[in-house]
Amino acid sequence: MDVPWVLVAHGSVTALVVVSFLCGQWPIFEGTFVQSINHFLTSGAYRHFLRLVQAACGTGARDLVLGVEQYCCDRPNPILQVFYVAIIGGTYFIIVQSSFKYIPGYYVSVLHRYLSIVVVSIGAILFVLTSFSDPGTITSENVSQYVSAYPFDNIIYVEKECSTCKITRPARAKHCRICDRCVARFDHHCGWMNNCIGEKNTRYFVAFLVWHFLLCLYGAIILGFIVAGELKDKKVVYILTVYYGIDNSFSALFPHVAQWLLAVHNTQILLVVFLGIIALLLGGFCAYHVHLCLSNTTTNETFKWQDYIFWMKKENAVKASAYTLKASINAASSEAQKSPQSKWKKFFSRSKTRAEEPVVKNNIYDVGWIRNLCEVMVPLSERSSFSCKKSE
Repeated sequence: MDVPWVLVAHGSVTALVVVSFLCGQWPIFEGTFVQSINHFLTSGAYRHFLRLVQAACGTGARDLVLGVEQYCCDRPNPILQVFYVAIIGGTYFIIVQSSFKYIPGYYVSVLHRYLSIVVVSIGAILFVLTSFSDPGTITSENVSQYVSAYPFDNIIYVEKECSTCKITRPARAKHCRICDRCVARFDHHCGWMNNCIGEKNTRYFVAFLVWHFLLCLYGAIILGFIVAGELKDKKVVYILTVYYGIDNSFSALFPHVAQWLLAVHNTQILLVVFLGIIALLLGGFCAYHVHLCLSNTTTNETFKWQDYIFWMKKENAVKASAYTLKASINAASSEAQKSPQSKWKKFFSRSKTRAEEPVVKNNIYDVGWIRNLCEVMVPLSERSSFSCKKSE
Protein backbone atom coordinates (compact mmCIF):
# COMPACT_ATOMS: atom_id res chain seq x y z
CA MET A 1 0.00 0.00 0.00
CA ASP A 2 1.36 3.41 -1.04
CA VAL A 3 1.09 6.52 1.08
CA PRO A 4 -1.22 9.10 -0.61
CA TRP A 5 1.46 11.75 -1.01
CA VAL A 6 -0.88 14.04 -2.98
CA LEU A 7 -3.19 14.35 0.02
CA VAL A 8 -0.24 14.87 2.37
CA ALA A 9 1.18 17.58 0.10
CA HIS A 10 -2.23 19.26 -0.14
CA GLY A 11 -2.56 19.35 3.66
CA SER A 12 0.99 20.70 4.06
CA VAL A 13 0.46 23.48 1.52
CA THR A 14 -2.88 24.42 3.10
CA ALA A 15 -1.28 24.60 6.56
CA LEU A 16 1.59 26.73 5.19
CA VAL A 17 -0.81 29.18 3.54
CA VAL A 18 -2.99 29.48 6.65
CA VAL A 19 -0.01 29.99 8.99
CA SER A 20 1.61 32.48 6.58
CA PHE A 21 -1.59 34.49 6.22
CA LEU A 22 -2.35 34.68 9.96
CA CYS A 23 1.15 34.74 11.47
CA GLY A 24 3.46 35.97 8.70
CA GLN A 25 4.00 39.36 10.36
CA TRP A 26 5.15 37.90 13.67
CA PRO A 27 8.77 38.84 14.57
CA ILE A 28 9.80 35.16 14.57
CA PHE A 29 9.09 34.97 10.81
CA GLU A 30 10.86 38.22 9.89
CA GLY A 31 13.03 37.79 6.80
CA THR A 32 11.72 34.29 6.04
CA PHE A 33 9.67 32.90 3.18
CA VAL A 34 6.64 32.85 5.52
CA GLN A 35 6.78 36.65 5.69
CA SER A 36 7.11 36.81 1.89
CA ILE A 37 4.03 34.62 1.45
CA ASN A 38 2.13 36.82 3.92
CA HIS A 39 3.11 39.96 1.99
CA PHE A 40 1.92 38.40 -1.26
CA LEU A 41 -1.37 37.20 0.22
CA THR A 42 -2.19 40.45 2.05
CA SER A 43 -1.11 43.06 -0.51
CA GLY A 44 0.77 41.76 -3.54
CA ALA A 45 -1.94 39.43 -4.83
CA TYR A 46 -4.60 42.13 -4.44
CA ARG A 47 -2.57 44.68 -6.41
CA HIS A 48 -2.04 42.18 -9.23
CA PHE A 49 -5.77 41.40 -9.16
CA LEU A 50 -6.66 45.11 -9.51
CA ARG A 51 -4.31 45.45 -12.48
CA LEU A 52 -5.85 42.37 -14.08
CA VAL A 53 -9.39 43.68 -13.58
CA GLN A 54 -8.49 47.07 -15.03
CA ALA A 55 -6.74 45.52 -18.03
CA ALA A 56 -9.60 43.10 -18.73
CA CYS A 57 -12.71 45.11 -17.84
CA GLY A 58 -11.65 48.74 -17.65
CA THR A 59 -11.47 51.43 -14.97
CA GLY A 60 -15.16 51.10 -14.04
CA ALA A 61 -14.73 47.50 -12.93
CA ARG A 62 -11.65 48.48 -10.93
CA ASP A 63 -13.60 51.24 -9.16
CA LEU A 64 -16.36 48.74 -8.39
CA VAL A 65 -13.83 46.40 -6.74
CA LEU A 66 -12.41 49.32 -4.72
CA GLY A 67 -15.94 50.23 -3.62
CA VAL A 68 -16.54 46.69 -2.39
CA GLU A 69 -13.19 46.82 -0.57
CA GLN A 70 -14.16 50.09 1.12
CA TYR A 71 -17.47 48.59 2.28
CA CYS A 72 -15.79 45.45 3.62
CA CYS A 73 -12.78 47.10 5.29
CA ASP A 74 -13.69 50.70 6.12
CA ARG A 75 -17.35 50.47 7.16
CA PRO A 76 -19.21 48.40 9.77
CA ASN A 77 -20.54 45.27 8.07
CA PRO A 78 -21.57 41.76 9.14
CA ILE A 79 -19.59 39.84 6.49
CA LEU A 80 -17.06 38.26 8.85
CA GLN A 81 -19.76 37.65 11.46
CA VAL A 82 -21.74 35.65 8.89
CA PHE A 83 -18.51 33.87 7.92
CA TYR A 84 -17.88 32.92 11.57
CA VAL A 85 -21.41 31.54 11.95
CA ALA A 86 -20.95 29.57 8.71
CA ILE A 87 -17.62 28.11 9.89
CA ILE A 88 -18.93 27.11 13.32
CA GLY A 89 -22.28 25.84 12.04
CA GLY A 90 -20.77 24.05 9.03
CA THR A 91 -18.00 22.39 11.04
CA TYR A 92 -20.38 21.22 13.76
CA PHE A 93 -22.84 19.94 11.14
CA ILE A 94 -20.08 17.93 9.41
CA ILE A 95 -18.95 16.50 12.76
CA VAL A 96 -22.52 15.48 13.63
CA GLN A 97 -23.12 13.87 10.23
CA SER A 98 -19.78 12.08 9.97
CA SER A 99 -18.74 11.25 13.53
CA PHE A 100 -21.73 11.03 15.86
CA LYS A 101 -22.50 7.57 14.51
CA TYR A 102 -19.30 6.39 16.23
CA ILE A 103 -20.47 7.73 19.62
CA PRO A 104 -20.55 5.90 21.98
CA GLY A 105 -17.31 4.20 21.03
CA TYR A 106 -14.38 2.37 22.54
CA TYR A 107 -12.91 5.54 24.12
CA VAL A 108 -15.76 8.08 23.79
CA SER A 109 -18.93 7.95 25.90
CA VAL A 110 -22.40 9.07 24.81
CA LEU A 111 -22.04 12.09 27.13
CA HIS A 112 -20.05 13.91 24.44
CA ARG A 113 -23.09 14.04 22.14
CA TYR A 114 -24.74 16.46 24.58
CA LEU A 115 -21.59 18.10 25.94
CA SER A 116 -20.68 19.24 22.42
CA ILE A 117 -23.98 21.13 22.15
CA VAL A 118 -23.27 22.89 25.45
CA VAL A 119 -19.72 24.00 24.58
CA VAL A 120 -20.73 25.25 21.11
CA SER A 121 -23.67 27.16 22.63
CA ILE A 122 -21.41 28.85 25.19
CA GLY A 123 -19.09 29.90 22.36
CA ALA A 124 -22.06 31.38 20.49
CA ILE A 125 -23.17 33.30 23.61
CA LEU A 126 -19.68 34.80 24.04
CA PHE A 127 -19.71 35.75 20.36
CA VAL A 128 -23.02 37.60 20.76
CA LEU A 129 -21.84 39.35 23.95
CA THR A 130 -18.63 40.55 22.28
CA SER A 131 -20.34 41.60 19.05
CA PHE A 132 -23.29 43.52 20.44
CA SER A 133 -22.07 44.92 23.77
CA ASP A 134 -20.95 48.53 24.22
CA PRO A 135 -17.12 48.65 24.05
CA GLY A 136 -17.06 51.82 26.16
CA THR A 137 -18.32 54.66 23.99
CA ILE A 138 -17.19 58.09 25.17
CA THR A 139 -19.76 60.89 24.97
CA SER A 140 -19.97 64.45 26.20
CA GLU A 141 -21.91 63.15 29.22
CA ASN A 142 -19.25 60.73 30.50
CA VAL A 143 -16.01 62.21 29.12
CA SER A 144 -15.16 63.99 32.39
CA GLN A 145 -15.38 60.73 34.34
CA TYR A 146 -13.14 58.94 31.84
CA VAL A 147 -10.59 61.78 31.93
CA SER A 148 -10.42 61.42 35.73
CA ALA A 149 -10.32 57.60 35.61
CA TYR A 150 -7.37 57.36 33.18
CA PRO A 151 -4.59 59.90 33.86
CA PHE A 152 -2.34 61.10 31.02
CA ASP A 153 1.21 59.75 31.13
CA ASN A 154 2.53 62.54 28.87
CA ILE A 155 4.50 59.95 26.93
CA ILE A 156 2.15 58.14 24.60
CA TYR A 157 -0.93 60.00 25.84
CA VAL A 158 -1.23 63.77 26.13
CA GLU A 159 -4.35 65.82 26.67
CA LYS A 160 -5.93 66.86 23.37
CA GLU A 161 -9.30 67.15 21.70
CA CYS A 162 -10.76 64.57 19.35
CA SER A 163 -11.00 66.34 15.99
CA THR A 164 -14.13 64.34 15.06
CA CYS A 165 -16.12 64.16 18.30
CA LYS A 166 -15.04 67.66 19.45
CA ILE A 167 -14.54 66.46 23.04
CA THR A 168 -11.45 65.87 25.16
CA ARG A 169 -9.99 62.51 24.29
CA PRO A 170 -9.20 60.65 27.55
CA ALA A 171 -5.98 58.73 27.97
CA ARG A 172 -6.04 55.20 26.51
CA ALA A 173 -8.97 56.17 24.25
CA LYS A 174 -9.00 56.32 20.46
CA HIS A 175 -11.46 57.41 17.80
CA CYS A 176 -12.35 54.40 15.63
CA ARG A 177 -12.68 55.51 12.01
CA ILE A 178 -14.84 52.45 11.18
CA CYS A 179 -17.36 52.82 14.01
CA ASP A 180 -16.96 56.64 14.06
CA ARG A 181 -16.83 56.96 17.86
CA CYS A 182 -14.30 57.40 20.63
CA VAL A 183 -13.79 54.20 22.63
CA ALA A 184 -12.36 54.05 26.16
CA ARG A 185 -9.30 51.85 26.70
CA PHE A 186 -9.35 51.12 22.97
CA ASP A 187 -7.70 47.83 21.98
CA HIS A 188 -8.60 47.34 18.31
CA HIS A 189 -11.53 47.12 15.91
CA CYS A 190 -12.40 43.45 15.34
CA GLY A 191 -13.94 42.67 11.98
CA TRP A 192 -15.02 39.21 13.18
CA MET A 193 -17.17 40.90 15.83
CA ASN A 194 -18.10 43.94 13.73
CA ASN A 195 -17.36 45.90 16.89
CA CYS A 196 -14.58 47.70 18.70
CA ILE A 197 -12.81 45.95 21.55
CA GLY A 198 -12.56 48.40 24.42
CA GLU A 199 -12.94 48.90 28.13
CA LYS A 200 -16.32 47.22 28.58
CA ASN A 201 -16.07 44.19 26.29
CA THR A 202 -12.40 43.16 26.51
CA ARG A 203 -13.46 40.55 29.10
CA TYR A 204 -15.94 39.01 26.66
CA PHE A 205 -13.41 39.07 23.83
CA VAL A 206 -10.68 37.33 25.84
CA ALA A 207 -13.21 34.79 27.15
CA PHE A 208 -14.30 34.20 23.53
CA LEU A 209 -10.71 33.52 22.45
CA VAL A 210 -9.92 31.21 25.38
CA TRP A 211 -13.19 29.31 25.01
CA HIS A 212 -12.79 28.77 21.26
CA PHE A 213 -9.21 27.63 21.77
CA LEU A 214 -10.46 25.04 24.27
CA LEU A 215 -13.39 24.19 21.95
CA CYS A 216 -11.08 23.42 19.01
CA LEU A 217 -8.74 21.46 21.27
CA TYR A 218 -11.67 19.49 22.68
CA GLY A 219 -13.01 18.70 19.20
CA ALA A 220 -9.62 17.57 17.90
CA ILE A 221 -9.02 15.32 20.93
CA ILE A 222 -12.49 13.71 20.82
CA LEU A 223 -12.19 13.05 17.07
CA GLY A 224 -8.75 11.57 17.70
CA PHE A 225 -10.22 9.24 20.32
CA ILE A 226 -13.00 8.27 17.90
CA VAL A 227 -10.44 7.27 15.26
CA ALA A 228 -8.33 5.45 17.86
CA GLY A 229 -11.42 3.58 19.02
CA GLU A 230 -12.20 2.51 15.46
CA LEU A 231 -8.66 1.21 15.08
CA LYS A 232 -9.18 -0.82 18.25
CA ASP A 233 -12.67 -2.10 17.33
CA LYS A 234 -11.71 -3.07 13.79
CA LYS A 235 -8.46 -4.69 15.00
CA VAL A 236 -6.54 -3.04 12.17
CA VAL A 237 -3.11 -3.55 13.72
CA TYR A 238 -3.89 -7.22 14.48
CA ILE A 239 -5.03 -7.88 10.91
CA LEU A 240 -1.99 -6.16 9.40
CA THR A 241 0.48 -8.07 11.55
CA VAL A 242 -1.19 -11.51 11.52
CA TYR A 243 -2.82 -11.78 8.07
CA TYR A 244 -0.55 -9.48 6.03
CA GLY A 245 2.71 -10.27 7.78
CA ILE A 246 3.59 -6.64 8.54
CA ASP A 247 6.28 -6.24 11.17
CA ASN A 248 4.83 -5.09 14.50
CA SER A 249 6.79 -1.83 14.66
CA PHE A 250 5.81 1.80 14.30
CA SER A 251 7.85 2.43 11.16
CA ALA A 252 6.39 -0.62 9.41
CA LEU A 253 2.77 -0.14 10.49
CA PHE A 254 2.48 3.64 10.15
CA PRO A 255 2.10 3.94 6.34
CA HIS A 256 -0.49 1.15 6.22
CA VAL A 257 -2.48 2.47 9.19
CA ALA A 258 -2.31 5.99 7.76
CA GLN A 259 -3.64 4.82 4.40
CA TRP A 260 -6.48 2.92 6.07
CA LEU A 261 -7.41 5.98 8.13
CA LEU A 262 -7.34 8.29 5.10
CA ALA A 263 -9.45 5.83 3.11
CA VAL A 264 -12.06 5.02 5.79
CA HIS A 265 -11.95 8.05 8.14
CA ASN A 266 -10.63 10.79 5.89
CA THR A 267 -13.29 13.25 7.12
CA GLN A 268 -12.27 12.77 10.75
CA ILE A 269 -8.57 13.13 9.90
CA LEU A 270 -9.14 16.36 7.97
CA LEU A 271 -11.27 17.71 10.82
CA VAL A 272 -8.55 16.87 13.35
CA VAL A 273 -5.94 18.68 11.22
CA PHE A 274 -8.24 21.68 10.69
CA LEU A 275 -9.17 21.98 14.38
CA GLY A 276 -5.54 21.44 15.41
CA ILE A 277 -4.31 24.29 13.20
CA ILE A 278 -7.06 26.65 14.41
CA ALA A 279 -6.34 25.68 18.03
CA LEU A 280 -2.63 26.40 17.51
CA LEU A 281 -3.34 29.85 16.06
CA LEU A 282 -5.95 30.68 18.68
CA GLY A 283 -3.57 29.53 21.40
CA GLY A 284 -0.96 32.07 20.32
CA PHE A 285 -3.58 34.80 20.04
CA CYS A 286 -4.97 33.89 23.48
CA ALA A 287 -1.54 33.99 25.08
CA TYR A 288 -0.89 37.43 23.56
CA HIS A 289 -4.15 38.93 24.82
CA VAL A 290 -3.87 37.33 28.25
CA HIS A 291 -0.39 38.88 28.51
CA LEU A 292 -1.88 42.26 27.56
CA CYS A 293 -4.55 41.91 30.27
CA LEU A 294 -2.03 40.93 32.95
CA SER A 295 0.23 43.88 32.07
CA ASN A 296 -2.71 46.30 31.62
CA THR A 297 -1.75 47.12 28.05
CA THR A 298 -3.82 47.24 24.88
CA THR A 299 -2.95 46.33 21.31
CA ASN A 300 -3.15 50.01 20.40
CA GLU A 301 -0.74 50.89 23.21
CA THR A 302 1.66 48.14 22.13
CA PHE A 303 2.08 49.85 18.75
CA LYS A 304 2.37 53.25 20.41
CA TRP A 305 5.15 51.99 22.70
CA GLN A 306 6.95 50.37 19.77
CA ASP A 307 6.91 53.68 17.88
CA TYR A 308 8.03 55.61 20.98
CA ILE A 309 10.92 53.26 21.74
CA PHE A 310 12.00 53.22 18.07
CA TRP A 311 12.17 57.02 17.83
CA MET A 312 13.80 57.43 21.25
CA LYS A 313 16.52 54.93 20.26
CA LYS A 314 17.13 56.88 17.06
CA GLU A 315 17.29 60.14 19.00
CA ASN A 316 19.71 58.65 21.54
CA ALA A 317 21.86 57.27 18.73
CA VAL A 318 22.04 60.72 17.11
CA LYS A 319 22.98 62.28 20.46
CA ALA A 320 25.69 59.66 21.03
CA SER A 321 27.09 60.22 17.52
CA ALA A 322 27.11 63.99 18.04
CA TYR A 323 28.88 63.56 21.38
CA THR A 324 31.49 61.26 19.83
CA LEU A 325 32.10 63.66 16.94
CA LYS A 326 32.48 66.60 19.31
CA ALA A 327 34.90 64.62 21.50
CA SER A 328 36.95 63.62 18.45
CA ILE A 329 37.19 67.25 17.28
CA ASN A 330 38.23 68.42 20.75
CA ALA A 331 40.80 65.61 20.99
CA ALA A 332 42.23 66.45 17.58
CA SER A 333 42.59 70.15 18.41
CA SER A 334 44.27 69.38 21.74
CA GLU A 335 46.64 66.84 20.18
CA ALA A 336 47.73 69.42 17.59
CA GLN A 337 49.10 71.55 20.40
CA LYS A 338 50.92 68.65 22.08
CA SER A 339 53.89 66.54 21.05
CA PRO A 340 53.04 63.89 18.42
CA GLN A 341 51.78 60.60 19.85
CA SER A 342 53.57 57.36 19.00
CA LYS A 343 51.96 55.22 16.33
CA TRP A 344 51.60 52.23 18.64
CA LYS A 345 49.89 54.28 21.36
CA LYS A 346 47.58 55.86 18.81
CA PHE A 347 46.73 52.43 17.38
CA PHE A 348 45.74 50.93 20.72
CA SER A 349 44.01 54.02 22.10
CA ARG A 350 40.23 54.12 21.94
CA SER A 351 38.13 57.12 21.05
CA LYS A 352 35.81 58.32 23.78
CA THR A 353 32.30 57.24 22.95
CA ARG A 354 29.16 57.98 24.85
CA ALA A 355 26.94 55.01 25.66
CA GLU A 356 23.38 55.29 24.39
CA GLU A 357 20.81 55.92 27.10
CA PRO A 358 18.50 52.92 27.56
CA VAL A 359 14.86 53.50 26.64
CA VAL A 360 12.53 52.33 29.40
CA LYS A 361 8.84 51.55 28.92
CA ASN A 362 7.16 53.29 31.85
CA ASN A 363 3.60 51.97 31.85
CA ILE A 364 1.84 53.89 34.63
CA TYR A 365 -1.34 51.86 34.10
CA ASP A 366 0.33 48.60 35.17
CA VAL A 367 -0.63 48.22 38.84
CA GLY A 368 0.15 44.53 39.34
CA TRP A 369 -1.32 41.55 37.54
CA ILE A 370 -4.11 40.95 40.08
CA ARG A 371 -5.44 44.52 39.94
CA ASN A 372 -4.89 44.59 36.18
CA LEU A 373 -7.03 41.48 35.78
CA CYS A 374 -9.70 42.94 38.06
CA GLU A 375 -9.79 46.07 35.88
CA VAL A 376 -10.52 43.91 32.84
CA MET A 377 -13.15 41.81 34.61
CA VAL A 378 -14.82 44.80 36.31
CA PRO A 379 -14.17 47.91 34.17
CA LEU A 380 -13.67 51.24 35.91
CA SER A 381 -16.83 52.67 34.34
CA GLU A 382 -18.95 49.97 35.99
CA ARG A 383 -17.70 50.74 39.49
CA SER A 384 -19.60 52.96 41.90
CA SER A 385 -16.63 55.32 42.24
CA PHE A 386 -16.69 56.14 38.52
CA SER A 387 -19.90 58.18 38.63
CA CYS A 388 -18.49 60.28 41.47
CA LYS A 389 -15.34 61.33 39.55
CA LYS A 390 -15.27 64.78 38.02
CA SER A 391 -12.73 66.41 35.84
CA GLU A 392 -10.57 68.89 37.64
